[in-house]
Amino acid sequence: MAVVSIEELAATLERGQAIAGLDLGTKTIGISVSDLGRRFATPRDVIRRVKFGLDAQALLAMADKEKVVAFIIGLPINMDGSEGPRAQATRAFVRNMSEKTDIPFVYWDERLSTVAAERVLIEMDVSRKKRADRIDSAAASFILQGALDRLLSLANAAPPASAD
Repeated sequence: MAVVSIEELAATLERGQAIAGLDLGTKTIGISVSDLGRRFATPRDVIRRVKFGLDAQALLAMADKEKVVAFIIGLPINMDGSEGPRAQATRAFVRNMSEKTDIPFVYWDERLSTVAAERVLIEMDVSRKKRADRIDSAAASFILQGALDRLLSLANAAPPASAD
């Protein structure tokens, strides 16, 4: 079950399960994890990228520790809707990860997530040096929060379960 849509994920999630947001960069992987109620995205420490095998191992160790049941990964789509080299690299990363785990991935349009994250960090008066350290996880939080909001709207739109 490598890649699923947000709607497919919503249909399989159970209560009390966390999901993670990922912002895949060339040097780091920004990480954010939801609370068990899936209302809030909280940034975590980034994974410094070394090579795929070590990156995957670190990501799966984090997922195990946080009891993550799905990954929402930012897909860097161009403003015109086309996909460039970064989107292709993200898709290749997910393909390779699917050989190492059964945890599903959901692609999430991440246009402007880094810009939004940087604005928030500036508003919080975070220094330029500290912003550089936090930007990827803050972007992962924006990605994850968008998906959490969509999951909530899907849950609210679903017909109530029948009490047979």
